Amino acid sequence: MDPDVVEISPSPPPHLLASTSRTRKPRKVNLEVIDVEQYHVDKMSKGKAIQDGHNPFSHVANGVIPMDVDGYTVVLNDIPTGVQVAISTNGSNPFLATPCTTVQHQTPNVVMEPSPSSRPVTSDASASSEAVTSAQANFLRDFKRFDTVDDFSDHHYASKGKASKQHSKTWLKKVQEDWKILEKDLPETIFVRACESRMDLMRAVIIGAEGTPYHDGLFFFDIQFPDTYPSVPPKVHYHSGGLRINPNLYNCGKVCLSLLGTWTGNKREKWLPQESTMLQLLVSIQALILNQKPYFNEPGYEATKGTTSGEAHSNVYSENVFILSLKTMVYSMRKPPKHFEEFVLSHYFVKALDIVKACNAYKDGAPVGSIVKGSVQGIEETNQSGSRKFRTDVAAFMKTVVGEFVKLGVKELEEKPKPPPVVNANTESNTAKRKRSRSSSVKEFLANIGRCVFQLD
Repeated sequence: MDPDVVEISPSPPPHLLASTSRTRKPRKVNLEVIDVEQYHVDKMSKGKAIQDGHNPFSHVANGVIPMDVDGYTVVLNDIPTGVQVAISTNGSNPFLATPCTTVQHQTPNVVMEPSPSSRPVTSDASASSEAVTSAQANFLRDFKRFDTVDDFSDHHYASKGKASKQHSKTWLKKVQEDWKILEKDLPETIFVRACESRMDLMRAVIIGAEGTPYHDGLFFFDIQFPDTYPSVPPKVHYHSGGLRINPNLYNCGKVCLSLLGTWTGNKREKWLPQESTMLQLLVSIQALILNQKPYFNEPGYEATKGTTSGEAHSNVYSENVFILSLKTMVYSMRKPPKHFEEFVLSHYFVKALDIVKACNAYKDGAPVGSIVKGSVQGIEETNQSGSRKFRTDVAAFMKTVVGEFVKLGVKELEEKPKPPPVVNANTESNTAKRKRSRSSSVKEFLANIGRCVFQLD
């Protein structure tokens, strides 16, 4: 179960671009501002857990849809109108597809930027810093969730086809239907780009949800529609950077999911040509793979969920996942995928303070994934906290992450040198007096001892 770890060699990051390459029509978005000022664990506040339990998608204000699956509950949020999400009922794997349920759900508000009160600024650069942050937030607000691009030269499946290839009418109709569904119903935390010259290629990015070890991270997937689509499911490749961050996401890029045919399951758990959609696939990856406790995605491990041993192993696994997620952030900032360069840099520019404050909370003992809506949540009346190794690992790799954020221009994260101690004449005089006083006391003590010895003789 130990994920493969690949060290990220230092390299200059891409230049931060503050403007979009094409004119985009602004979309009305309701912003939900979160106060992220207090992240430290308060021993006196343990037990103030979320009343309804720890929701892995608790950033959704409403529309939570719990489903019981073989004795445990899977909570699905961020599910757009009409999407069909499949849940396993065979007890062998919690992320397999099952008979689909049509869910009516409105897209929740999206959190675009931290509260102004939680963003410390220096007095000489506050105006410019606020202006840059606002520009990046505006870019993210106007960045279309679905759009088309001219080419995908860096796409994993770029060499698997040609722009001149002729596809069947059934193939074209289905792909165009997927495009329309994605353009209309993508949730706020998933963004997709389709290729105009190669309709078989698509790229998606999923933002890690609060309450999970993937929070605030960006996870990219390259997709290809085979010639026999939709009779067969799409092909999906994960941008791993050589890191294994989930039992279902291999370091080679393989995505293990029954909906893709890469995992076993009965007929209703697999891709259904007349029912399954690209939107269903993306939402399934977000909800069923990038979840709160990915350890239990491993076949056979879900049976230990709720046991002391199982939960202990899950916590250790999630801690390692967060460290790998930090490394994935650095990998993405240094080499953002094509057509998402500005998005990646703007996202991490805006989220930098949130990520750093979460890291500081983990260093102080908060358990991984406990940062929800700006505070440590879900800690019961136990000594639940992050392991000593986790605190050390976060502190060690945090320096690299902060360094990348500073290169993006996040001035608030720069460490300022401590001023030298002020030494004046009065301080020196008082110090000398204290030394002379101690010296006199010692001499007097020794003299008294001498007199006592003399009297005894």
